[in-house]
Amino acid sequence: MRRPALLVAALLTLLAGCADGPGDDAARDARWQPRPGTAWQWQLGGHLDTSVDVPVYDIDGFDHTRATVRALHRDGRKVICYVSTGAWEDFRPDADDFPRSVLGRGNGWEGERWLDIRRTDVLEPLMAARLDMCRAKGFDAVEPDNMDGYRNRTGFPLTAADQLRYNRLLARLAHERGMAVGLKNDLDQIPALVGDFDFAVNEQCAQYGECDDLEPFVAEDKAVFHVEYELPTARFCADSRRLGLSSMLKKYDLGAWRRAC
Repeated sequence: MRRPALLVAALLTLLAGCADGPGDDAARDARWQPRPGTAWQWQLGGHLDTSVDVPVYDIDGFDHTRATVRALHRDGRKVICYVSTGAWEDFRPDADDFPRSVLGRGNGWEGERWLDIRRTDVLEPLMAARLDMCRAKGFDAVEPDNMDGYRNRTGFPLTAADQLRYNRLLARLAHERGMAVGLKNDLDQIPALVGDFDFAVNEQCAQYGECDDLEPFVAEDKAVFHVEYELPTARFCADSRRLGLSSMLKKYDLGAWRRAC
């Protein structure tokens, strides 16, 4: 049995390890911190059009090279690396690295299946490698997709606690690599996760009457990058401006076309 003094010392050591130190503050200050209302372009399909006059581009991390990121930087843009972290994609070069035991039901997109996010022993090194790729290509930030598996029929008994743990893991991995990271959708967990993420990315909050749920990010002076697919801009832009969202209308293929608020 440990002596009380040793227990106190151990507790103090644990608390010191959990607290933010000067290095954590410096890392936060060095990361890109997009602010509410920042205009953006989100293009995941088709030939990349780099002529859109916006300060932020969100593009596929696998499909684009370091040279593309450098060119966008030369034009004064910050660049976000899109990677799927909650679903497996059979068309990615690392697809064979995922054991079948972590592959669940399809997520509605061809060639994609939900991942068993409880298996961080398997997924952490795979996701770390993907974020290493983003860092090596010079991206400023990461958009990890499929971050709300616990709200879907994944084939696994995922809980809200599982999702919080996994999403925080991804935020930590991105921050350790000096990149900002966005929370994709997962509206119900925003109050718990807003402190872990640097911005939010949302699809269709206006269509489903959920945009007010994103207010915690704006209140923390963090950008909310938002798209709608089915509503005309007249139906959501006024509210987006009131809420401080960075909103635009896109087509489902996420090609170059956009209509910003």
